[in-house]
Amino acid sequence: MGVNLSSAIVSDAESARCGGKTWLAEALRETRTRSLALFDAYEAALGPGLRVPNTPELNLPLWELGHIGWFADWWLARNPQRHRGVRADPLATRSPARQTSRSVNADALYNSSLVAHDARWRLDLPDADAVRADLDASLADTLALLADAPEDDTGLYFFRLALFHEDMHAEAAVYMAQTLGFDPQVQHPAAPATARRPQALRIAATDWTLGRNGPGFAFDNELGAHAVSVGAFEIDARPVTWAQFLPFVEGGSYVQRQFWSTAGSIWRLSQERQAPRYLRQTPQGWEQQVFGRWQPLDPVAPASHLTAFEAQAWCAWAGRRLPTEAEWEVAAQDPAFEWGAVWEWTASAFAPFPGFVAHPYVDYSRPWFDGRPVLKGASLATAPRMRHPQYRNYFTPERNDIVAGFRSVRAV
Repeated sequence: MGVNLSSAIVSDAESARCGGKTWLAEALRETRTRSLALFDAYEAALGPGLRVPNTPELNLPLWELGHIGWFADWWLARNPQRHRGVRADPLATRSPARQTSRSVNADALYNSSLVAHDARWRLDLPDADAVRADLDASLADTLALLADAPEDDTGLYFFRLALFHEDMHAEAAVYMAQTLGFDPQVQHPAAPATARRPQALRIAATDWTLGRNGPGFAFDNELGAHAVSVGAFEIDARPVTWAQFLPFVEGGSYVQRQFWSTAGSIWRLSQERQAPRYLRQTPQGWEQQVFGRWQPLDPVAPASHLTAFEAQAWCAWAGRRLPTEAEWEVAAQDPAFEWGAVWEWTASAFAPFPGFVAHPYVDYSRPWFDGRPVLKGASLATAPRMRHPQYRNYFTPERNDIVAGFRSVRAV
């Protein structure tokens, strides 16, 4: 069996990866509008200083906004080899950065490959008005270059990269708002309906092709199509819900060592946690904190903001396991397979596929092949064009700020 997935599942995201100049121009405008609206929400919530704590799961909102514009300029307006696509030399000498009204050196501020996370809190960043003006000019430059670009996968590669990069940062802004406890005032699509749907899917043994080849945009970690054999298995038709997860919590399993891996036990003890993040039990029942407000927990909603350790422990308690990346993709062909409400932890390590070659943005994948898990799917904060079954997300297993849950598998 090959990698052709149901058109009903992948049509929007696959079209996005092959979108031409007219589609790209509209998408670039749309994602910039979303970025600026999210920034406005941060400014309203945090005030003009826009300061946030220096923690691994946060970034300075003002730095994030400036980085978005810098990234587009670095790979497009300032890149003399933008026409070469994946064959571009990442070290090619750039033209000078656009100077804002405060005459800053954008490379020294916003190059995420060179400016360490903690160092960003010590930077003298331009103010919000200067960054907004810079983004307006950057988008105008991008659209002008797009109008003259060759309309093929090579000529459009960096435009697509800049679009998807900005989409990722917009999603990060949503989960950072959840961490900070304010509503970013974004509209999410409705979660898929679950009425009269099967609870589990039985999948026959098959051969599957992991990885992409062919036309359109691909991230470097997706390339390297290779055959794998997948044994027969049963998989949840939808992610594990709170109704399924809460008995694990209420039974005291957070303090029962037998369900936790060694790494999971270390995390659990370091956190002194006996329930998932953003949950609390009251005399009236369980509540969930959503953008700073406590509300009754929806038992049929996917369990979310879970670490990979919690997902693994629940599976051990239930006598099941997490799916592999290949199992997840095979199951995603089934029309009854519901996904897209939460990112889903898998049992597969984020590793290069055979023949991996880093694309010019060399820090996108290569530094992170360190054993962290692959996540599949999408969350309700993910831009629709990013929701592709072959997309490989990757976070370290202790992260519970992201909108992540899981589904489970058993062999048959």
